[in-house]
Amino acid sequence: MTDTLTSPPRARPAPSRRPHLISGPATGLLLAALLAGLVAALVVGISIGSVNLPLGQVWGVVWAHVTGRGALADPLLSQVVWEIRTPRALLAALAGAGLSVAGVALQALVRNPLADPYVLGVSSAASLGAVLVPALGGTALAGAFGVTGAAFAAAMLSALLVYVLSQRSGRLLDSWLVLTGVAVGYLCAAATTFVQLQLNPTELQGMMFWLMGSVAGASWPDLGVPALLIVCCMAWLLSQARALNALMAGEEAAIAIGVPVAALRIGLLVAGSLLTATVVSVVGGIGFIGLMIPHMVRFVVGADHRRVLPVSLLTGALFLILVDLAARTADRPNELPVGIFTTGLGVPFFLWLLRRRAKGGGDAA
Repeated sequence: MTDTLTSPPRARPAPSRRPHLISGPATGLLLAALLAGLVAALVVGISIGSVNLPLGQVWGVVWAHVTGRGALADPLLSQVVWEIRTPRALLAALAGAGLSVAGVALQALVRNPLADPYVLGVSSAASLGAVLVPALGGTALAGAFGVTGAAFAAAMLSALLVYVLSQRSGRLLDSWLVLTGVAVGYLCAAATTFVQLQLNPTELQGMMFWLMGSVAGASWPDLGVPALLIVCCMAWLLSQARALNALMAGEEAAIAIGVPVAALRIGLLVAGSLLTATVVSVVGGIGFIGLMIPHMVRFVVGADHRRVLPVSLLTGALFLILVDLAARTADRPNELPVGIFTTGLGVPFFLWLLRRRAKGGGDAA
């Protein structure tokens, strides 16, 4: 019997052109609407918290800081708006955008809309790196990395390990990539559980909140690295949009039209892993965004990555701002981890997607 995991990859037929809701010039209008909605969500997200602030005052404080014009309001109000809530809302937008774009990249890599940024075990590895810091206490290693640095380093090491183990005869195999990622993820999850058992209750409570995903405590220095990486990865992915379209039709078909498939797939793995590792190292484990957003976007604008990438970026940013808003207001004055809401939405979506594909629905695009 032929082993499906070791047989050479075969070209897949080009996906059928299923009707989608928006195409052509209307995509520009959709992007403009998403951008306007994103700005509105940011302002609302900044105004709502343990104490709601009038939108006019919020806008006045932000405008005064951005432009340097106009008198600042009460210093305490200015600090709450500019130093606490604005970085939080912006970090939520960056995290949602980064995970959505990572989802697009990794789904193109394995040519499967069911793929998720966490399929490579990156999130589990980042969680392991994060819990190791308090477990190691005041050691030099813990002091050198910190929680964010350790999470990022562990995530990138896991991506490298998955890449090395997923090759055969110099080729990166789709099925091996997914299975290796799942195995590495389970291994890291088990190690994380073991390390958590060594923490004291106070450390464990704070770490559990972080592992389930949260943008609480965001500050301006947290924004620079994620923003830079998202811009760089997005620019590269847009430059490869036509090649990504060809790759989705099948590896052999892409090779036939001159696409350097091996280099492209390495680039997709690096971009997807880098984006996921960066986001997880800052906000913790927020699942299912990279699965839900790209799939819904393809249903609306089709499978062309020239449209999928920018629409996914803006939709993911808007989505996570709204989810964070729900996390802050659903159980006032308590705050819930963002991951609870994304998982609560993502699991039914994933089951619906599996059922749809089982009935022959295929890709949403």
